[in-house]
Amino acid sequence: MTDVVDSDELLRRIQRARAFAREELQVWRGRGADLGQTDADGARDAQMRTLAYEAVLRVLDEIVAPGRNRRTEVKPVTRPG
Repeated sequence: MTDVVDSDELLRRIQRARAFAREELQVWRGRGADLGQTDADGARDAQMRTLAYEAVLRVLDEIVAPGRNRRTEVKPVTRPG
């Protein structure tokens, strides 16, 4: 990867990657649900892939919109005055 790209192109690439990760996440969730009763190994594989795509999606979301999707907020500790 030796191409020089500007920030707009980089953002477009990240957005395409996010869209792909979202699609794959739905595919693997569906496969996991379908295989859950019939194929334990296949369901486990689908679950692992689902977790991987969730992680990738979280990272890409954080790059595009830092701090927007935080699950928990850390509140500062204050001392009684």
